[in-house]
Parts: sequence; structure tokens; C-alpha cells
Amino acid sequence: MLTVYSDRHHDHDGDRVLVFGALQANFDRPARADNIVGRIREIGLGPVIEPDDHGLEAILKVHDDAYVRFLREAAAAWQARGNAHALSATLRAPRRAPTSRTPANLDLDASIGHYLFDTVTPLTPTTWPAVYMSAQVALSGAAALRDGERAVFSLCRPPGHHAGRDYGGGYCYLNNAGIAAQAALDHGARRVAILDVDYHHGNGTQDLFYTRDDVLFISIHADPRVDFPYFTGFADETGEGTGAGCNRNYPLPHGTAWPQWCEAFEAACAGLAAFAPDVLVISLGVDTYQGDPIAQFRLGHEHYSRIGERLAALALPTHFVMEGGYALDAIGLNVTNLLSGFEQQAS
Repeated sequence: MLTVYSDRHHDHDGDRVLVFGALQANFDRPARADNIVGRIREIGLGPVIEPDDHGLEAILKVHDDAYVRFLREAAAAWQARGNAHALSATLRAPRRAPTSRTPANLDLDASIGHYLFDTVTPLTPTTWPAVYMSAQVALSGAAALRDGERAVFSLCRPPGHHAGRDYGGGYCYLNNAGIAAQAALDHGARRVAILDVDYHHGNGTQDLFYTRDDVLFISIHADPRVDFPYFTGFADETGEGTGAGCNRNYPLPHGTAWPQWCEAFEAACAGLAAFAPDVLVISLGVDTYQGDPIAQFRLGHEHYSRIGERLAALALPTHFVMEGGYALDAIGLNVTNLLSGFEQQAS
């Protein structure tokens, strides 16, 4: 399987972040992607290539121009004020409040809370180059699929599924899976499905496509009543307008092991087959692993092989886009088990 990867992800290293009032190490660290690509090369999964630069236009098909400008410029403006530390939100704008207003010209302090919804998604002066190249990794994977690859792995970092049209959070800045899906549609696909198997609900991806019928979004994740991102991911969120029925959530309780997870996965696969997409995008998170430090599911190494095999059986052009997974000693094995399982079943 072809892997698209850029070591520009090293430009983004937020180091320490504020979690419930305490400074902690940032779990989205460069070693995540390093360990995955190292394992891919070790087992000879397939060629690893650098992404092409597809420019900003494809990103702006998905994300708000003012938000992208904030990502590009805010950290430099922050440091110009004499701040040496990374920029992160401390006050979240009350977007859902009936009296909320968006200032015509957001001050830097206000824009942080307007565009970033948590304190674990820092901006440094070199975050944007990493974020931009992560999106190019996804776009290059989409291009390779159009050029005839049966399946492609876009090793994106930072991840993307918590980023909406005009906001970021949960370690995410640009929605790589959403950008890849829109690129597929822009180049001739009639329908695209996105299956999110990350431990956390892909709230950003859901927001992007919630009113559309050309993208089916399915997410299997921790119950948002007890886990991040808390406010979305419930089973009754099924889409609106022309998108009614094109959003499906499978929230699962803490402690979920393979049998219960697999039941939801099989239901998701049935939905994918019925939708009959031209392209399948997998938001690939392996934080469902039983040893993940910030998750509460109980999947083992061997289960990722079975996930890959089942996805291959759908017989769809498949684009894997990396999301979460924070057990550094296991992330490479879990990702390559899934991709190898797919390859073996597809061959």
C-alpha cells in the first residue's frame, strides 16, 4: 500500500498543554507519526512518498477563509506581543448563546477563543507549516486514489477530525478527511463515505457534511455523555435537510471490548455498502487500543487486522487518513496491522 508522509509534521510540537487546570505533556507529539512510518518501512508495507503541494484552494473548499488566515497569522502576532510560549484558548466564544455576537474585527485575544474550542490545541509559529502539509498529505492521497491506487494511507499529523469549517480543537486544525472527501467529489466522485473509527467522535467532520446527501458520515466512538468532545456524537444526530439520514453515530460505553465494538462496526459496514460510495475515506484512529493513555476501549493488536480485512471486503477505493492514537509503543503496530490486514484481504 502506498503511504504519503511528510516529516514537516515535526514543525508542530506544542510540548505542554493545559488539561483541566494542570499543565501536562501534549499527547499529540511527533513520535506518533515517526513510530508509524518507521514500522511501515520496517515491514515493507509499500512505498512511502512525499506529498505534492496542491495549494490553498482545496482547503478553502472546506474551511472558512478567515479561520485559515487566523491559523496562518495568529502565532506570529502573539509572539510579536512579546509572548514566548505557545498560543492557546482560555475563553471560548459562546456561539450557541442567543445573545452571542461575532465582532467585526476580532482582537487577537478574542479570536483565540472564537476559533479554538479547547486548551489542548496550541499554535506556535511553526504550527501552520505542519498543518498545511498535513492537508497536502491528505490531498496527495486523494490524488493517488484517482490515479488508480486501490488503497492509500495518508499519514497525517496533526490529525483533523475535530476541526470544523471555522474552528479547531482536540489537537486538530484542518479537517484532513473532509478535505480529502471534498477533493474526491470535486474530481468526479458522486458519493463519498467517511467512516471514523477513532475513539473520539469526529465532531468537525459531522459539522462539515451534516446537511449534505453526497457524503455519508459514520462514527463509532466513546459515549459523549462521558468523553470528549462531549457535546456531539449522540445516536439521534442523523443529519438535517437533504442530509437527513446521512449521519450515523454509534456511541459506546467506557470499557467497550471487541465483541461490542465489532457489532457497531458491522452495522456501519452495512450502511456503507447500502450507500454505495465511489470513494471510502477512513478516519483512522487507533486510540481504541486497550493501552491508550487517554481512552477507555479495550481493543487488542489482533483486532486491527480484522478491521482491515473487513474494510477490504467492501471492495471500495479506500483512503486511510490518520487521526488519533497515543500509545507510542503500540501505535505503529496497530496501524500496520490494520493496513496489512486490508492488503492481505484485498490481494
